[in-house]
Amino acid sequence: MSIKSDKWIRRMAEQHRMIEPFEPNQIKVSNGEKVISYGTSSYGYDIRCADEFKVFTNINSTIVDPKNFDPDSFVEVA
Repeated sequence: MSIKSDKWIRRMAEQHRMIEPFEPNQIKVSNGEKVISYGTSSYGYDIRCADEFKVFTNINSTIVDPKNFDPDSFVEVA
């Protein structure tokens, strides 16, 4: 399967409920605050899974093991 255009994604979401909930435009700011982008872009769809998420930061200057992240290396954002 090839990469699908924004027109195809919109059509499939509207006609076949491929994405629920569906956002037809790309959202980068919500209620005056920057958010991780979501919605339809030119060739793709940025998803959002929840209102809260974790951001990795090496604030503790620890050694980062990509297969075993230290839970203290994440900041929760809501």
